[in-house]
Amino acid sequence: MHLDHTSHGPAAVSADAARPDGTRRALRIGLGGPVGSGKTATVAALCRTLRDRYSIAVVTNDIYTREDAEFLLREAVLPPERIQAVETGACPHTAIRDDISANLEAVEDLEDTVGPLDLILVESGGDNLTATFSRGLVDAQVFVIDVAGGDDIPRKGGPGVTTADLLVINKTDLAPHVGSDLGRMTRDAAQQRGPLPVVLTSLTSGEGVGPVADWVRGRLAAWTA
Repeated sequence: MHLDHTSHGPAAVSADAARPDGTRRALRIGLGGPVGSGKTATVAALCRTLRDRYSIAVVTNDIYTREDAEFLLREAVLPPERIQAVETGACPHTAIRDDISANLEAVEDLEDTVGPLDLILVESGGDNLTATFSRGLVDAQVFVIDVAGGDDIPRKGGPGVTTADLLVINKTDLAPHVGSDLGRMTRDAAQQRGPLPVVLTSLTSGEGVGPVADWVRGRLAAWTA
């Protein structure tokens, strides 16, 4: 079952919002997007920004390696026991949409071993504009694109761009160097997405992830209300 985007409010949750013992489980947010768009950097920045207030864990996906998890470990964004890697062995969208068993096992293992948790970030491997997460795995999806990929990406659409709960246009600092028109990207994204939010980010500064962190805080507030 795929993400249901008939409601755009922050309070939408999966049916399995409780753990087997009846306690509330962590909010699960998936981050997808093309290779090199800045997904792992966004995850790292979110962890640094939110870890003092919330109990966080991360699941990363790579096809044949643990590279993204190892980056997060080197950056020490969270204690090692709070980061798990999934090697999908196939196209990234398979493990986040079609057969979510490995990711779901990693998520539940983190809840069991380091819980209780407020938030679990599930990072997809680099995929194309069709990437979406199963509703059985995450409660909301963030899709990350970057200006270096071309300012026509929002106009091209695709489920990742048009239906993700939050679209992030990343690396805005590169726009003058690659000839991307941020105004055009923002307008095209708004036209594709209707009421769904779009934020622009540059992670070259510590505050660059602020708009995404604010959105996550809103989701967490709705989840715990």
